[in-house]
Amino acid sequence: MSDRPANTLTDDERAIYEWQMWVPGVGEDGQRKLKNASVLISRVGGLGGLVAYELAAAGVGRLIIAHAGNLKPADLNRQILMHHDSLGQSRVESATRSLHDFNPRVEVVAVPENINPENAESLTKMADVVVCCAPLFSERFLMNEHAVRQRKPIVDCAMYELTGQITTTIPGRSACLACRVASEPEGWKRQFPVFGAVSGTVGCLGAMEAIKLICGIGEPLTDRLLTFDLRDMRFRIIRTQRRSDCPVCRSLWE
Repeated sequence: MSDRPANTLTDDERAIYEWQMWVPGVGEDGQRKLKNASVLISRVGGLGGLVAYELAAAGVGRLIIAHAGNLKPADLNRQILMHHDSLGQSRVESATRSLHDFNPRVEVVAVPENINPENAESLTKMADVVVCCAPLFSERFLMNEHAVRQRKPIVDCAMYELTGQITTTIPGRSACLACRVASEPEGWKRQFPVFGAVSGTVGCLGAMEAIKLICGIGEPLTDRLLTFDLRDMRFRIIRTQRRSDCPVCRSLWE
């Protein structure tokens, strides 16, 4: 998907990724696509950390990770890229070390900032696929806006308590976040109840959506919102529709 020259696979990579290359539709061609792809992940906490981890495991060549602030004790129940000995240190630096330890072949572009109006455009330009894992709607709206504007596919992930949801937007082909959510829900806060297993579930699903988009396999969650409640293991699909008056994506349909 990237404009960078296609990379051939080494013998070591063929051995590492052998089992996933057996998946129909992947093969060496799909693995080369993963190796040549760049994915932007906004925040690498409990949710985005799992996305980054699984994409590194799959052999995605470059991960751009954006997350501000230092590690706190309350992060450690769910943020698998963080470690106790990194308390008080940069989250994004801890995540980078963990990703390199896990897969030294992956290129990590570490950005010690959250997505904001000053960096959203430039960071989106660096990626082939965007995965939004931010807890704040202001960041999610920004990522949606710039991904749509640049016609980059974006996977939007969220969780709360024991529930989670995920959807994918392919600009010009499906509804975007702004079609579905007009404004931030009243009373929404950055801190909320959650187990690591819940954010991890959403993160694995988000990583798989990105892998499907890169490899061109399966059917992405376009115009569909996957929701689940792990209290009773209930999963469902909600159909979504684009809004003809959407302030973000309507120009792509005119």
